Amino acid sequence: MALQIWETLKDAITAYTGLSPAIFFTVLALLWAVYYVATSLFGSSDDHNHQRSRAFQEEQIEPLPPPVQLGEITEEELKQYDGSDSKKPLLMAIKGQIYDVSQSRMFYGPDGPYALFAGKDASRALAKMSFEEKDLTGDISGLGPFELDALQDWEYKFMSKYVKVGNIKKTVPVTEGDANSEASGAAETDAKPAEDGPSQSPVAEVEEKSSTADTKDE
Repeated sequence: MALQIWETLKDAITAYTGLSPAIFFTVLALLWAVYYVATSLFGSSDDHNHQRSRAFQEEQIEPLPPPVQLGEITEEELKQYDGSDSKKPLLMAIKGQIYDVSQSRMFYGPDGPYALFAGKDASRALAKMSFEEKDLTGDISGLGPFELDALQDWEYKFMSKYVKVGNIKKTVPVTEGDANSEASGAAETDAKPAEDGPSQSPVAEVEEKSSTADTKDE
């Protein structure tokens, strides 16, 4: 049975290739050897390059330092942590609470999809899912219930994922009415000692002098 299969195979090789079985198998062996050598060379080179690339990436990715508590800072000071300085943490605020988002630098860092939120209180922008400059503020007045719910979801997400490192210092603006009140209060304070002090009219002084002269004459 095996001999019949071999004879049939030899006839097929001769019929389809025009080569004798010995030459056919010799060529096949040479092709296999060339393929093996080529894959060995290029395959090892690719593996080596991949290993070098991976090692380089591991060297470049430094472990993140632990979050630093900043306490209370102003919005102007918060802008220093927008990711432009790689040595500083990447911070972002929601509803006046500041979070360290350094671990998500791919999203909030430079060239990230949410880079414009970094270094700011982006409460209004997050609530409205807006990327407009005018909405990059912590002012949430006038928002609707759905927008407030969306902002609440963002806040819960940040509270569960990131470390809170401080809050934004609230500044109370001084209005013109307050300034006038303070000025009038100061004026009243300055005028008070003059009101409390002794005072005499010129007529009273003349009468007092006349009375003194009459007494001496007597």
